Amino acid sequence: MLIDDLRSNFLTGGLSETQLEELAAAGEEILFGAGVEVFRDNGHAEHFWILLEGHVELVRDSDLLFTMNTPGQWAGGWHAWDATSPTGESRSLHPSRHPSQGISVLSVTGGRMFRVPSATLSRLAGDWFPFAKHLIMGIYQNVRRIETDHRERESLVALGTIAAGLAHEINNPAAAALRAVGSLRETVDEILGELAIQTIGVEQRAALDELRHALSERPVADGGPLDKLDREDAVAAWLEGRGVGRAWQIAPSLAAAGGDPEWLSEVETAIGGEPLEPGLRWVATAITAAALLAELSEATSRISTLVADVKSYSQMDRAALQRTDIRVGIESTLVILARKLEEVDVQRAFDAELPLIEAYAAELNQVWTNLIDNAIDAMDGRGTLRLAARADGDAVVVDVTDSGHGMSLEVQTRAFEPFFTTKDVGKGTGLGLDMVRRIVVDHHGGEITFDSTPAGTTAHVRLPITH
Repeated sequence: MLIDDLRSNFLTGGLSETQLEELAAAGEEILFGAGVEVFRDNGHAEHFWILLEGHVELVRDSDLLFTMNTPGQWAGGWHAWDATSPTGESRSLHPSRHPSQGISVLSVTGGRMFRVPSATLSRLAGDWFPFAKHLIMGIYQNVRRIETDHRERESLVALGTIAAGLAHEINNPAAAALRAVGSLRETVDEILGELAIQTIGVEQRAALDELRHALSERPVADGGPLDKLDREDAVAAWLEGRGVGRAWQIAPSLAAAGGDPEWLSEVETAIGGEPLEPGLRWVATAITAAALLAELSEATSRISTLVADVKSYSQMDRAALQRTDIRVGIESTLVILARKLEEVDVQRAFDAELPLIEAYAAELNQVWTNLIDNAIDAMDGRGTLRLAARADGDAVVVDVTDSGHGMSLEVQTRAFEPFFTTKDVGKGTGLGLDMVRRIVVDHHGGEITFDSTPAGTTAHVRLPITH
């Protein structure tokens, strides 16, 4: 009866009697009742299934993909066309480290299916139709290779391992620079102090140093460029009136620190007329050195902060699956995307008691990167981005909301399709949201949905607390 079923359906009806007998001997007939899961493809497609009788539905993440109710319709078997190992499994064309939840085949009615191991199908196809097999394998592998290349490009855009390498390269010199700044500040003060002692008396130097410290504690009004120029002109005029040479050279430093004619008069009274010029030059030099050191300290601190953020984003030197505070990952992602967020008002609404979740933190950071980057594009780089995170039962829900023009129903329907994109040519591969879906749904058992109106779009990401 099995051979009769194979002979009568459109898929295998053209095989010879010998081929039908070989195929029947290589597989097995599976009987099933109504309302059961006939099989689940966990991303490996280790068997090739042919419908012999009945009605089944292929479902992924509760979404109906298509139905099978005609004998000869088939599913699975993809490893038959991979660059196979002896078991029929490709190692090179399956880059994901985590098995996909894949597709469930659910029966609507009772029926029968016939299944053959993928490796056996590959062998039989090679024996019967060598040219056709090579053609199919070539097409299949090219498609998989193109898909893999695009996914790698998305990963590069989202940083990934590049961030880890960057953090490693920058961290050591940044830390060394920070240590050097602390030592350099003390060294410069000592050198300048020695120079002052050689040209000014000890009592005058002490009085001048006291006035310098008092000046550093003065609040400096920021009235804009014109106000700054007026202060410099006033200081320069006072210095020139006292015969101080190259007044234009030291006036900007003194004025920037809050120096004015009143403070200059206090200096003149404290140290006298003859030491006035070397004394003020010492103060101006000290102010300039301190400002440069402060700038260097701020810059190197920024580098260290960026290194910490990049390390957090890439999860360098951390376990893949870990207890994760998703707020930390979102904040790290905002740092990575800071340049694109310059004209975006970022609003946060994170629950203070948000629980930690078991997750692949580096992969979730790719989710936040894609969602936030899409939100920025939807607003043309200007608008309001609202990020919210809250606990909801046994899960955590993250909402990413933009103030863009919304998504049409067609775009919402096709958003997770591989290679579908609304961006201009060269600006998107159409794999960002497909990657997001795989990470959220397949790797974490979560959910992702969209709500959209003409006033903006919200992406809802639901992640279980326990993986």
